[in-house]
Amino acid sequence: MSEDKTAEIVIALEVGDPALADRLAALLGNIPGLRLAAPDEQAAAAIIARDSRIMPEDIALTQRELDVLALMAEGASNKMIARQLGISVHTVKFHVGSLLHKLDATGRTDAVAHAARRGVIEL
Repeated sequence: MSEDKTAEIVIALEVGDPALADRLAALLGNIPGLRLAAPDEQAAAAIIARDSRIMPEDIALTQRELDVLALMAEGASNKMIARQLGISVHTVKFHVGSLLHKLDATGRTDAVAHAARRGVIEL
């Protein structure tokens, strides 16, 4: 009687952090039926990790704009953002306007959606 062997699944790792790549390789290497792809080998799937702190090159947001954007994504009003960040409502409005311009957005919700799609923030 022959055994029914299921083809192994080949997974590629694309992880910039060498320590994280090593940990993932060690964990995944122990799973039966799973094999990590060799360099330049075709894989059935890939695990891709990116540094969420890296801004897309064509969007240059300041740290304060990122702070405002994160609070906008939580649904905070300008007044709530001002209180949370210890700045004036006028300054928040300035940052929101700058975000709308830089993200080519028509409103706050659109700015958050654009930022999420571009990988600037994670929802």
